[in-house]
Amino acid sequence: AGMAAGFAPPKLSEFILTERLGSGTYAAVYKAYRKKDSREVVAVKVVGKKSLNKASTENLLTEIEILKTVRHPHIVQLKDFQWDSENIYLIMEWCSGGDLSRFIRSRHMLPERVARRFLQQLACALQFLHERNISHLDLKPQNILLSGSVLKLADFGFAQYMSPWDEKHVLRGSPLYMAPEMVCRRQYDARVDLWSVGVILYEALFGRPPFASRSYTELEEKIRSDWPIELPPGARVSRDCRDLLLRLLDRDPDSRLSFSAFFAHPFVDLEHMPSAESLGRATELVVKAVQKDQRGDWSAALSLYCSALEHFVPAIHYETDIQRKEALRQKVNQYVSRAEELKALVASDNKIIFEEAKSARDILKEMSRSLPRLLSALEVASAAIAQEEEGQESQETLDLYQQSLGELLLVLAAEPQGRRRELLHGEIKSLMSRAEYLKEQLKMRETQTEASMDREALSESVKSFCSLS
Repeated sequence: AGMAAGFAPPKLSEFILTERLGSGTYAAVYKAYRKKDSREVVAVKVVGKKSLNKASTENLLTEIEILKTVRHPHIVQLKDFQWDSENIYLIMEWCSGGDLSRFIRSRHMLPERVARRFLQQLACALQFLHERNISHLDLKPQNILLSGSVLKLADFGFAQYMSPWDEKHVLRGSPLYMAPEMVCRRQYDARVDLWSVGVILYEALFGRPPFASRSYTELEEKIRSDWPIELPPGARVSRDCRDLLLRLLDRDPDSRLSFSAFFAHPFVDLEHMPSAESLGRATELVVKAVQKDQRGDWSAALSLYCSALEHFVPAIHYETDIQRKEALRQKVNQYVSRAEELKALVASDNKIIFEEAKSARDILKEMSRSLPRLLSALEVASAAIAQEEEGQESQETLDLYQQSLGELLLVLAAEPQGRRRELLHGEIKSLMSRAEYLKEQLKMRETQTEASMDREALSESVKSFCSLS
């Protein structure tokens, strides 16, 4: 299947090139193996020198020399390179799982937590490149390879020598993933990569890129228009995920999310990305939690258990050994049930404190009759409390808390010394601790779902693995 009609693959001295895996904008890729003893399998990318001018060729060779030194778990390793009069040959690490484009197509669309795991790995690679001032400029699912469930970024560092336009002023590559400023031939810089990340995440979640079109004309119209990107009707994604998508897919590079804001975004959440460090961080936090727990400091212990669990779930995900994974799971279940018990203890402690706060709040309301702004902020706070006491532990309730706190802090700044200020200060402290507590409950619920989801995902992948082999 590999050879296209009658084109024999190029010859290389140390490798045997077998099937052709595909051809991109600038190059064809072949599967190959080393003739020497190891018979190591590699991918060979063949870049025709025709598509490069002399200066670009020299720059590219210098660049490749640098790329050979890059080592990162989420970047495809460039093992070596050669060249002859026709081509440049890049010998790269072989990734058995195909590319992200094929993966998405085979599953139609990915659940948000799977898309998030992939995004974290991609962000990790981009952060590494960004720190070294390397841009990709040609990010698309076809350039993201899979090796098991590990994602690896390929082909970075080349696009800067290849103009997106050829000599006949025809756009090379797929405008589906290119930032509007690139397609419209304006000035563009590293920020085009962030737009492409947005498109890739969008496609992973909804099964098609935002500019999917029936014809080239329709595509061009969509790219050139100035309509803001919208999520598909009925899209069910979390608030953080929606926020990230819309801020990455901003047509104007100046108002698009910045690199530092992207790496720090709560949906990307690099701090809780599954890694070799996850287990160490989790263990450290759990030791502190147990100490607080033994001293009877329940609220602090609950907080620490929650933080520990946020690192345990990625640790389970990172662990490949089935038995160790299972042992970790059992541990996590114990911590979750202890956290549940603590939650009940903290709630009964809180009840007394909340009762006292309630009478103070009523007095504060009486004293605020003449301050409509303060009064309405207190009404919002009361609404949040009422929702929570009816058992509505939701993001919406948390939003109400945060909204009222924002207002109350502004009022506090203008409030003169006196009894009303004291009460207001107390009310703010009380609401902050309630909001903090609710935030922990929401995190806790998410972590429990993730831990149980991870088990389903595992049994699914074991099933599919067993039926494959």
